[in-house]
Amino acid sequence: MSRISKTEISGSPPLKIAASCIGVSTLGPGLRSVVWVQGCPFHCPGCIAPGWVPFDAPAAEISPQDLAQVLLTDLQVSGLTLSGGEPFAQAEGLAALVSYARQRRELDVICFSGYRFETLLNHPPSPGVFDLLDQIDLLIDGPYIESKNDGKGLRGSNNQRFIHLTNRLRGFDFENQPRRAEVSIQNGEVFVVGVPPKNVLRTLDQVAPGKIEILLSKGRAYERA
Repeated sequence: MSRISKTEISGSPPLKIAASCIGVSTLGPGLRSVVWVQGCPFHCPGCIAPGWVPFDAPAAEISPQDLAQVLLTDLQVSGLTLSGGEPFAQAEGLAALVSYARQRRELDVICFSGYRFETLLNHPPSPGVFDLLDQIDLLIDGPYIESKNDGKGLRGSNNQRFIHLTNRLRGFDFENQPRRAEVSIQNGEVFVVGVPPKNVLRTLDQVAPGKIEILLSKGRAYERA
């Protein structure tokens, strides 16, 4: 039975989305749909997606219900991954998104956040934080620290923790799995899709200076703001 958030989903605000991707195999087990929200308060040095940090940058606005329908168009999708940007800056809308999606299909949910889990519990940064936490199976928490990027696992740096909020994904070794990424060249731009191995972006930038777009997932279909 899918869990339903306590959030009043009918009145949830629209989401500001930097990108979304359907048919992802590198950000968690199985085939997934991924959402990257626009806006992040952390400004981590070496951030892999600096264009998605400003809250006032142009972004697609879409209701949680409509986005849920889009993300489930592939019948093989069995999980959602939430990233950004900072997902907990839009916790209320994302909690509603997951609720809508889980009314239609059984899904596991992975969420990346720059906030520490303890901060989310003790000093929630936005409305809906507890509702979103209630929907998440695996939280990958903490800011990106460039000096702690060891090139391993489903995380940017090894200070980030894998916190299982349910038992659904405990059978997977997220910490030691090799990183995977895919490179696609479209209209003169280089798209890196996945959690890239260490230093791969620097190498690509030498090949195609200033033309690298980071999506942080492997996708058959994607939408960009």
